[in-house]
Amino acid sequence: MATIAQVKALLKAHFEGDHEKFKVISLQIAAHEAKVGHTTSAKEIKSIVEDSPAKKANILKFNRNDETLELRYANISINQLVVSLELKNRIKRVLEEYRKRDILLKNGLINRSKLLLEGDPGTGKTMTASVIAYELNLPLYTIQIEHLISKYMGETSAKLRRVFEQIKKYRGVYLFDEFDAIGSDRTYDNDVGEMRRILNSFLQYIEQDDSASIIIAATNNPKMLDKALFRRFDDVLEYRLPDKEQISNLLKLNLNEFATKDVLSGRVLEEAHGLNHADIVTACDESLKEALLKDTVVNESILITFLKDRKRLIQYKEVN
Repeated sequence: MATIAQVKALLKAHFEGDHEKFKVISLQIAAHEAKVGHTTSAKEIKSIVEDSPAKKANILKFNRNDETLELRYANISINQLVVSLELKNRIKRVLEEYRKRDILLKNGLINRSKLLLEGDPGTGKTMTASVIAYELNLPLYTIQIEHLISKYMGETSAKLRRVFEQIKKYRGVYLFDEFDAIGSDRTYDNDVGEMRRILNSFLQYIEQDDSASIIIAATNNPKMLDKALFRRFDDVLEYRLPDKEQISNLLKLNLNEFATKDVLSGRVLEEAHGLNHADIVTACDESLKEALLKDTVVNESILITFLKDRKRLIQYKEVN
């Protein structure tokens, strides 16, 4: 059920003709409904928003030709995030500080709101942004790097400025994925100083940011990042390939009652070793489809087959 504050905000957005704000609040209500177990209501609200004639695609546009920000619907709880206990506790700390940010502010303190996520691909960085948005009942905006970077001198910095204006205007979780595209060490720059100017702009904007939003930057290549970036973030979270315990938790979470007990065998855990979280989840999904097609349940043999398929695909990509 929507809170009275959300109802007021909906009415205000409606009468002011602010369709984007109306949409954001509606999705916040949908996320809350999903969080308390009202999945049908959440899906109905989301469907109404997405099918609305007044919708402006699923993009926050600064102008008709700008698609720098994409609004996404987050529906992943922290219980679905399989990472180390230390990392999960640090994420929970971010959530707790945000929820109690008013108490912190009254005592001259500021909640963690600028996070750098670094580590191997497919290990949960993007998923973490969705979890934080869902748990805090905030919209998730992803900065589309391919639309942000421009070949025209000065245009990228101008777009970046508008992104930070949006961050201040609309409270939410803002994800800069593949962040090394704009945060690379300035000594690597061979582009007549343009990328240096972009990075300097980002450093300036993030340092001056005092919004109620959460800014997340994610990278697979932390060694490429400029050293000046690290002190601009409140926390740096490191993501690694899953260990045996995390692999076991991933299998339980994604197969549940649709598998025999032997899917947690030593052979399966050994075969899954070296794969990232996303590959293991994909192997689970493929195993479930195979079991459904054959009218059976996932067993050790089926799962190992698809885990090996993921490893073969990785090896093929590495060779090519």
